[in-house]
Amino acid sequence: MKKYLRSIGLQIMMLGAAAAAFGQTEKEMAEEYFKNGDCPKALSYYSALFKTSFERMSLKNYTSCIIKTKAWGDGEQFYKRQIKNDEVNASWYYLYWGVLLEAHGKVQEADKKKTLAVSASGARTELKRDLAEEFRSINQPEWAKTVLMQARTDAKRTDIFQLELASVYRDLNEPEKMIDELLSYGMRYQNTEVVQNMLQDFTKDEKEQQLLEKVLYDKIQKFPNEGFYNELLIWYQIQRKDFYKAFIQERSLDKRFKHNGARLYNLGQLALQNLDYNNAGTIFDYLVKEYPKGQLYPVARRMAIFAREEQVKNTYPVKKAEVQKLLGQYQQLVDELGVNVRTIEALRNMATLNAFYMDDFKKAIEILQTAIEAGKQEKSFVDKCKLDLGDIYLLQGEPWEATLVYSQVEKSQKDDLLGYEAKLRNAKLHYYKGEFVLAKAVLDILKKATSREIANDANELSLLIMDNTGLDSTETAMREYSAVELLLFQNKKYDAIDSLKHLYQKYPSHSLTDEIIWLKARTYVKLDSNRQALEDLKLLYSKFGHDIYGDDALYTMAKLYQEKLSDKDQAMKLYQELMEKYPGSIFVAESRKRFRILRGDVIN
Repeated sequence: MKKYLRSIGLQIMMLGAAAAAFGQTEKEMAEEYFKNGDCPKALSYYSALFKTSFERMSLKNYTSCIIKTKAWGDGEQFYKRQIKNDEVNASWYYLYWGVLLEAHGKVQEADKKKTLAVSASGARTELKRDLAEEFRSINQPEWAKTVLMQARTDAKRTDIFQLELASVYRDLNEPEKMIDELLSYGMRYQNTEVVQNMLQDFTKDEKEQQLLEKVLYDKIQKFPNEGFYNELLIWYQIQRKDFYKAFIQERSLDKRFKHNGARLYNLGQLALQNLDYNNAGTIFDYLVKEYPKGQLYPVARRMAIFAREEQVKNTYPVKKAEVQKLLGQYQQLVDELGVNVRTIEALRNMATLNAFYMDDFKKAIEILQTAIEAGKQEKSFVDKCKLDLGDIYLLQGEPWEATLVYSQVEKSQKDDLLGYEAKLRNAKLHYYKGEFVLAKAVLDILKKATSREIANDANELSLLIMDNTGLDSTETAMREYSAVELLLFQNKKYDAIDSLKHLYQKYPSHSLTDEIIWLKARTYVKLDSNRQALEDLKLLYSKFGHDIYGDDALYTMAKLYQEKLSDKDQAMKLYQELMEKYPGSIFVAESRKRFRILRGDVIN
């Protein structure tokens, strides 16, 4: 008897396993036929599958096949039967019955079925979330909104599904409601990061951005003691690189929450990184004035001068009188605080200014030696000074001395960022000297550097060498071009211009031709010879607009017309052309901003 029962039990288990395998096979067969576009066969397998199980994607595919084959009657009979036999999943059957009826042109009946889909979900809140997501996936956001609002009504809560509704309002192009849901969620859960991420995705349109800013200002006025809105507004302004407005907000938070200038200092550094030297200087000046006895005073004082230094160095032509003012300000700082670890970076800045802009190499080296002595306990600082020293040797035309110092830093900082920087300078030195094989060997190592900036620089120079060597047996053109780059490093701009003119005449059809024109144009810009720069930029754009310098040439021309030649119409025309012709360019965002300013739009 026991043996008989065991046999029966084994048969039942085997039948169950076979049934499960059969069910799986039905699903696989249905999906295979569906993928191959054989809807009649897919439908027969899907119909059999739904007799024993439920699967949303299978239902979606089934409905798609019914629509493709126009088997409307079969579909309606299927939904009626399934709703009767599978009440738990009635919402999904009603939803896709509605999709079917809509495809059949029966819009009113379709809406009735969708309404039934919502009501059939009962009190199952999570099911309503899934239904809403499904409505969004089939591009019916209004129904998604209906489901979620019903969920709120049923739960008697207005604080659920805020992120989901924000997404729906985005689909419905209702930015005010979208922003309201996101801010409400952020305030409730103090989850700034989630809100920022969604706002970044959702507010790409200019009008939406302006609305967000207005709403945030309104919230701050209404809730002055709630830091969340200030934080979000500061983040938004930083995204737009409007560092002055961010400064105003951050200054308010600094006073209210007694941050002692720490966050303002970080904002100043961020402005510097984004090349907004004017506002960086404003922020650091405020810190100097507001916290004269604070821990940040020495560094804020130095950074205020450094911000002005960057402004002077990037305003062409660089005026020696302005450099002299900067040297005086640095000297005042050193006189006030003394020669010590608090002023060693100021001494470094003084040394490089003397070397690169005043051509006073002797004084520069003396200042560096003073800085090295004062900062000798800080190995990293000493090695930075050595890199500066190597640069000064190169400025003086002593490449062997330069490479010796660079190599010392390479060895000292072998696996650190500074070591990679030293290696990059040695690679450039090989390049300047025409030692392209040596240069490329070093650059190939640096392309894997952890610093993205160093890796990018290495890759760019490596490609330049690779693209322009081996074209003739002596590599003469590349050697002459790299020698010009050394002249520019040494601030011998007029000599460089003469050499570039000669190179262009000598190699009119070489692969370096576009590089030669581009380098000459950039050098003219630095000499404030804007008409000559424009001639080269126009030539570059007309001959090589399809190549990598097309957008660079357009953007530089537009800036020259705007900033140097005061030709508003021509600048606008070129910004517009760049946006249309090079939509993927890194200059598009700035071009759009400049175009709108020139057009007279109110930029909030």
